[in-house]
Amino acid sequence: MRQKIILREVGLRDGLQIHPTFMATDRKLAWVAAEAAAGISEIEVTSYVPPKLIPQFADAAEVTTGSLLIPNLLVAALIPNLRGAQRGIELGVQKLNFVMSVSHTHNLKNVRREPDESVADFKSIVALIKEQPVGKRPIITGGLSTALGCSYEGRVAVSAVVKRAVQLVQAGADELVVADTVGYADPIQVRDVFQAVLKEVGHVPVAAHFHDTRGTGLANVSAALDCGVTRFDASLAGLGGCPFAPGASGNIVMEDLCFMLDSMGYDTGVDLGQLVQVREIIAQALPDVAMQGAIARAGLPHNYQTAAQRRAA
Repeated sequence: MRQKIILREVGLRDGLQIHPTFMATDRKLAWVAAEAAAGISEIEVTSYVPPKLIPQFADAAEVTTGSLLIPNLLVAALIPNLRGAQRGIELGVQKLNFVMSVSHTHNLKNVRREPDESVADFKSIVALIKEQPVGKRPIITGGLSTALGCSYEGRVAVSAVVKRAVQLVQAGADELVVADTVGYADPIQVRDVFQAVLKEVGHVPVAAHFHDTRGTGLANVSAALDCGVTRFDASLAGLGGCPFAPGASGNIVMEDLCFMLDSMGYDTGVDLGQLVQVREIIAQALPDVAMQGAIARAGLPHNYQTAAQRRAA
């Protein structure tokens, strides 16, 4: 059997957070529904931050409740703090993606607190989740931003990444996401970081979040695959970036990632043709947004057979 890869769409959060034009709520929900229908089983649909900070998420409640009606979809949302977790629990979101930065400077700019304070806040979030009735407890993910480099501090020590990973897992994280928030990493660095993290906390799922800011995104995916990572974040059309990391535009393109994985024989569960068509929803709703993607531009290779077709032949 082919190895299963779990893909999470982050474009509705990471992709839209830096875009100045508000995407209508019904268009966001159309995007979620269409991508779920194409086979993406997990989507980070919004972020529970004050609208005055990021107006794009003023409709977080509507997007959450609408997404929860879509069958066979794990609905996730980003949270920066305990207050965000409280809101997510009230809305019934299925997964809370907590974020903190390994970089001291980036954490201060992004969530306005010391990294140790973020760890303490994470412990409070886990305690709050455990207070909820069984069956209504969301999955809690510990996200480590700038784990492979920081626009303010440069290289980040592997030991610092491992330290924060261990702290979040010991505090009760159900899974981790190790993120190259600013597209700083190279494949060798990816292997060093993920091998070290997996050695210490490999008993929980560890996902990778890469940006393609400097063109190394898919190469870094390949390096993470070599380490045994089977969960990846990506964004349709490569939308995304961090408002507190200058120049950090561009998540890896979901369509290109799916093609690479499929051509390598992995099982993504995604219909490539159907996935590419979802781009039209974004293009119509946000004609001013820059859309990336080699597969959308060049199409699939002539006579291309998917991994499932090759297996059946």
